[in-house]
Amino acid sequence: MSSLSILDVDAVRAAPVAHDPYRYFLGRQVLRPEAIAALKRDFPAIAKPGYLTVDEVQLTGRFKDLIEELESDAFSQVLSEKFGVDLVACPRLTTIMRRSQPKYGAIHTDGPSKVMTLLVYMNDEWDAPEAGRLRVLYDGERFEPYAVEVPPTIGTMFAFLRADNSWHGHRPFEGERRVVQVAWVKDAAELERKRKRNRTAQFLKGIFGR
Repeated sequence: MSSLSILDVDAVRAAPVAHDPYRYFLGRQVLRPEAIAALKRDFPAIAKPGYLTVDEVQLTGRFKDLIEELESDAFSQVLSEKFGVDLVACPRLTTIMRRSQPKYGAIHTDGPSKVMTLLVYMNDEWDAPEAGRLRVLYDGERFEPYAVEVPPTIGTMFAFLRADNSWHGHRPFEGERRVVQVAWVKDAAELERKRKRNRTAQFLKGIFGR
């Protein structure tokens, strides 16, 4: 795994997989310390709120390298071994967000076209006591009780296998909330459908401003 110079594969492997209420792991310090300054410098200057696909964003420098590592077969193999699921065969959809709006974070499970979702957070610190902190939840109605709360600070990685009960969400937050999301989907048709839907959503936001 020497080709992965930004992701700390040992830190990813060391993070235990939880099974309640669904299968997930929470990793910390998964980005190599020597890469962080360059990653912060090269994070895209996105003005629009919400997630944009990588083909909608100008990727440069070490941040571009990070995206390549996250999408690589080598990293998918690490996660496949961790979860016991073949992710290498799955197409990957990567999206990036810099700005969050209060309407984001509603409790949901992700659609059945997804196999696994992974989030890498890129914020220096997080002062909000609850807002913007992703929670692993037990149902689709309540933010409490929760199994774990994910701090969206740089180097934190959260990944879960999609299931009918993979409820998650966060309390509303408005402002800068840097995160990279990678979704492993079932087939190429689903990948293109999601890309098209995301482009349409961003187009409508540009027209209506929301």
